[in-house]
Amino acid sequence: MTAAVTSAERGHEALKHRVHRRLVAEGVDSGGSPGRDLVRDRLAELLRDEQPLLARGRFDVLLEELVQEVAGLGPLEPLLADPEVTEVMINGPGRAYVERRGELEPVRLALDAPAIVHLVERIVAPLGLRLDRASPMVDARLPDGSRLHAVIPPLAVDGPCVTIRRFGARAVPLSGFGLGEHTAELLGGMVVAGWNVLVAGATSAGKTTLLNSLSASIPPRERIVTIEETAELRLAQPHVVRLEARPANAEGVGAVGVRDLVRAALRMRPDRLVVGEVRGGEALDMLQALNTGHDGSLSTIHANGAADALARLETLVLLADSGLPLDAVRAQVATSVDAVVFVARRAGGVRRVEAIAEVTADEQRVRLLHRLEGDRLARVAVAERAPRRPDAPSPGGGVG
Repeated sequence: MTAAVTSAERGHEALKHRVHRRLVAEGVDSGGSPGRDLVRDRLAELLRDEQPLLARGRFDVLLEELVQEVAGLGPLEPLLADPEVTEVMINGPGRAYVERRGELEPVRLALDAPAIVHLVERIVAPLGLRLDRASPMVDARLPDGSRLHAVIPPLAVDGPCVTIRRFGARAVPLSGFGLGEHTAELLGGMVVAGWNVLVAGATSAGKTTLLNSLSASIPPRERIVTIEETAELRLAQPHVVRLEARPANAEGVGAVGVRDLVRAALRMRPDRLVVGEVRGGEALDMLQALNTGHDGSLSTIHANGAADALARLETLVLLADSGLPLDAVRAQVATSVDAVVFVARRAGGVRRVEAIAEVTADEQRVRLLHRLEGDRLARVAVAERAPRRPDAPSPGGGVG
């Protein structure tokens, strides 16, 4: 029985190969100009021509597989269609994992090394990028906003490695981060009051998701400019301008970095700046923007805690060759950043806000307003900073 099934599968693979080869001979292949529907129609004609007696059920299955391989992402399509899959990791041929509901689990993918590379090439080629031995590492964005990172030999010793971090199409409310009603009101009040808020946390802690949740409190009448290395934010306000950095093309030219976009955004009359992540020289430009009247800005930063977030921000400013002494940078941070929200990923993949801190100008530098005690976020102090927007109420001290 197993041998018969294997023989049938081999026959179907050979049939798909013949259809695909004919399609390529016609000049129609992945990355070409025809739309997905046109490609599907032509594949159906070729498939029926190659095997006119194919049963309807098997015909539909093979046609869908061909469409996914030619115009989509092949075996990855079902994984990326699963709303519970948040990350797809291919560690070389025959070794693949997904993160589902916060847990890693192995999956079976019929992709050998050349197929993995070909899959990535189809994604990055329309973006003017390439993946080969001369350029063995690439970052790209899928049409749905998911981020793709790929590394091939000689950098990847065990074969091509691909990591796709899914874009969350569904907005997560603040309550999804373990916040009680009053604590959520505190964070929302900070945004309404025009506080400059920094969301800190480790990789995959949920910083961007939390930033998106916080942005829901921005009044709809305000003009927002978002700046990201890879566009992930989905703001609900009507007046939003989205800017995305661009890497260098295959010739190594044409790069536009986040720092360039921050400078450009300041000329676009923003009421709010939302920087997806501060990780380089843009820290200096953002800090200068916050010190020149661009209140109510939001951003994220990699850090292990609230105080560490300020120290890292200062380090990034110093690395930008600003020429400013540390004391001057520290003073600017204290006057421009109002609060730090620290989010962490716990066992089982649960993301939780573990601390909310107010920035101070004294040696302590941050004053905890809420901290995690057991499984709940408890209030330990009341916010003292005044609103930056004159018509806004002061953020409340809320009980978690």
